[in-house]
Amino acid sequence: MAKTGKKGKKRGGILRFFIGDGRTGDISVAFFAYVMILLVVGLVMMASASYAWAYSDFGDGLYYAKKQALYAGLGFVAMIFFMKMDYHNFKKIKLPILKSFNIAGIFYVTVAVLLVMVLVMGNDEGGSMGAKRWIDIGPVNFQPSEVAKLALIIFFAYSMERDAQKMKEFKTGIVKYVVLLGIYVGLIALEKHISGIMLIGSIAIAMILCGGANWKQYTALGVTAVLGAFGYVTWQSKIPGSYVASRIESWRDPFSDVLDVTWQTANSIIAIGSGGLFGLGLGNSRQKYLYLPETKNDFVFPIVCEEIGFVGALAIIIVFFLLVVEGYSIAVRCKDRFGMLIAVGITTQIGIQTVLNLAVVSNLIPNTGISLPFFSYGGTALVMQLVEMGIMLNISQHRYYPPEKNETVTADDTDNGEDYSDPKNA
Repeated sequence: MAKTGKKGKKRGGILRFFIGDGRTGDISVAFFAYVMILLVVGLVMMASASYAWAYSDFGDGLYYAKKQALYAGLGFVAMIFFMKMDYHNFKKIKLPILKSFNIAGIFYVTVAVLLVMVLVMGNDEGGSMGAKRWIDIGPVNFQPSEVAKLALIIFFAYSMERDAQKMKEFKTGIVKYVVLLGIYVGLIALEKHISGIMLIGSIAIAMILCGGANWKQYTALGVTAVLGAFGYVTWQSKIPGSYVASRIESWRDPFSDVLDVTWQTANSIIAIGSGGLFGLGLGNSRQKYLYLPETKNDFVFPIVCEEIGFVGALAIIIVFFLLVVEGYSIAVRCKDRFGMLIAVGITTQIGIQTVLNLAVVSNLIPNTGISLPFFSYGGTALVMQLVEMGIMLNISQHRYYPPEKNETVTADDTDNGEDYSDPKNA
């Protein structure tokens, strides 16, 4: 039989163990291009946005930029590694000692342990609200909640693939995954990391839907989650001086106390508005000169707006949008359930995180301390994001290509032996 185009060679020996034995096509060039655009532009804008604070804190205006460039280099190497490594290895490879666990299971448990450790030996990195989110490992400041996103995605994808025939059952499709999610959410809540809960919850909800849960049960779960979140925020907001209460007060009236509580939000709005249509020019921001805090991290985008204006900021948002669209396209065309669910989880994470950051800096929602992918300073976050992009690029090599005229697809051309010339299996 004729075979569909864009197929690579079968691997053998050591390469087969590392890369896998599936036939692969080309990576998504569009997805790779979007990632590289965001990475390069993000580094440039973070360098500009952090200059004044870096000079004030360390006497070197490029202090944060140099470290971020190092993280970007490490992350890029990791991206290439995972782009080459067959993503099926997450479920196929088991350690010699722990034969009952594959990489997906070990990853999930290990991160759960790290989330416990951060509560015992973590630090708040100078925060005043008692939030413990980081662990110091020598010179490295490590944030386990960033790794938790990928761990949850991979383990959910593996487990949902195994439970494919049972996902319509309430006990399996809803209760099981709520419990698995609850372990991470409970530990992250103890870190006082509201944005982390929002992100990981959004990822799980999207994956449960795509995993095949009963839609009526899923709707009930969604309503319960929203009501639960609303109840938690309402309860916390009634506690004077609490972390949540202070953020909600700043959100309601961002100019009510510009010399203290609402300083950050007010200056963020000023920076966004000062850019106008085309901006003040790269490097010419005024708000970054110690007016707006956290310009290197959560509030890098207001400086982007101030320096390159509405047009430049909109262009960046469009690239993020195209990245998400291409990510879901990769998921839809993936040949197997495991890869599809991983792609859905990763794409949802990037999309939701971007939307939440933009909503925070523009004061559409209360400040939750959420970073902008590829732009915000942070080694753990950037490296993990690039690892995820590598996995996405690997999954993109396993996309289904409809056969051309007079061609058919053989079982060898698929990852699981199904005939993808049948639309029901595509």
